[in-house]
Amino acid sequence: MHIRLINPNSTASMTAQALDSALRVKQVGTQVSAVNPTDTPVSIEGSADEAAAMPGMLAEIRKGEALGVDAYVVACFDDPGLHAAREVARGPVIGICQAAVQVAMTISRRFSIITTLPRSIPIIEDLVSDYGAERHCRNVRAIDLPVLGLEEDPVEAERLLVDEIEKAKKEDRAEAIILGCAGMSSLCDRLQAATGVPVIDGVTAAIKLAEALVGAGYTTSKVNAYDFPRIKGGECRVCV
Repeated sequence: MHIRLINPNSTASMTAQALDSALRVKQVGTQVSAVNPTDTPVSIEGSADEAAAMPGMLAEIRKGEALGVDAYVVACFDDPGLHAAREVARGPVIGICQAAVQVAMTISRRFSIITTLPRSIPIIEDLVSDYGAERHCRNVRAIDLPVLGLEEDPVEAERLLVDEIEKAKKEDRAEAIILGCAGMSSLCDRLQAATGVPVIDGVTAAIKLAEALVGAGYTTSKVNAYDFPRIKGGECRVCV
């Protein structure tokens, strides 16, 4: 089984961190590779960044298809280009927000999400609604720290996250916490130990979901909505 983790932004250190998180939880027989485009924003913070990242991300999925990759994990909490990616891929494509929300709904009745910047809150709220979890999500919170700030000052990032988790426990009555950025994945275990509440990282959740779907033989439906993009003119399927 080969799962490819795609970081849609161009920051290689963030890709490496997400890969480390994935390798900690994968099954022995699972191969996990990780890539990122080189011509996309260094971080994804808003819809414009998402749009700029999509062509590079889709190009990486097409490369994976040529190599026979079985499933993909889109390692950005905004789940950018998820529907487009599913049109291109034969196997499952898992967004880390959707995976984390599904896990949270399974292990708790109510949960809160903690992300980086306040501008990401409306995007995540819409995703929660799209995934049918609006009633279960108590709140979407932000620590008001840019994505790259997670690497630049990890001690401060961890302090801010611990404080916000404690607020979510008290004010939201949250029974579980979702970390709303792939760049937070390395902090998951320490945050859970510090706060005593289940803390869910979307990267590891998505890897385990991908393993389960591939292991069960499920592939992306090619009936109607997620069918391969139509070939137009002189295009070939591998190129479009």
